[in-house]
Amino acid sequence: MHCLTWHLIGHGPMRLWAAAVSCHPYRWDFLLGTAGVIPGFKSAVRGAVRSILARVNLKLSRLDAPFENTRCYIPFKPTIAAAAAAGMTVGDYIEAHYDTPGVARETLARMRDLGVFAEPVRVVCEIGPGSGRYLAETLRMCSPERYEIYETAARWAHWLVQKYGVVLRPTNGSTLAHTPSGSVDLAHAHKTFPALSFLSTCRYLAEMARVVRVGGKVVFDVVTEDCMDARTLRDWLATGSGYGEYPNVMPRSEIEDLFARLKLRCEGEFLESMKPGVTHYFVTVKYASQD
Repeated sequence: MHCLTWHLIGHGPMRLWAAAVSCHPYRWDFLLGTAGVIPGFKSAVRGAVRSILARVNLKLSRLDAPFENTRCYIPFKPTIAAAAAAGMTVGDYIEAHYDTPGVARETLARMRDLGVFAEPVRVVCEIGPGSGRYLAETLRMCSPERYEIYETAARWAHWLVQKYGVVLRPTNGSTLAHTPSGSVDLAHAHKTFPALSFLSTCRYLAEMARVVRVGGKVVFDVVTEDCMDARTLRDWLATGSGYGEYPNVMPRSEIEDLFARLKLRCEGEFLESMKPGVTHYFVTVKYASQD
């Protein structure tokens, strides 16, 4: 369903802020009571809003596609264009501008060193691949027969399908409902759970443990208390005013309890860069059936 979407775009020190108004195609009519009751009303409202916003150095810009919250997703079209203009891959461009150069490759190398790819990996399931930079590095490490993704950013998801031939599963933000139990060799998520609530992360971890076969690997990262020393907390407070609830902190004790309940054994862990701090990776193996 097409939506009318408007972004408030800041200039100068404001950079790119924020928050938009997304409307059902008939919501304007609903607000008026009946379509066309006041001819020119919408144009008058837009003009008045633009006039007010101009006083605080903001403007309205219409998007041609449904709204994507750029505080949660790296914007699709501008990123693709900027990467091409810079002569960089999308992954390299994103790491240079949003993260630490080489971090995805380093993460997969650490996973390899912890035995994730020691056995054949035929089926992979990734939650929240986004731009696909960890997906691309995973495909350097193994050649799966099927690579499933669950992704809520529609533009990125369809781009990944076209570029890498992955299988996009219907995504509801909490389950892996379209992946059979015990059918996956590797289930992983990268820098996705820090943006989710505690309960959403728990649900996804339970689902990852369900879909992985006995002997399969579950790899993920969360922000634990080990990631939030006083200096790092100051850095987040200084630079993260636009992040909302991100990053959510998940207690290590809860993770260990989940491992016991989900029949997951931790094979290794490490901290990895996630500006302006770090995130805590866990590499686990499913050691028994949950039946």
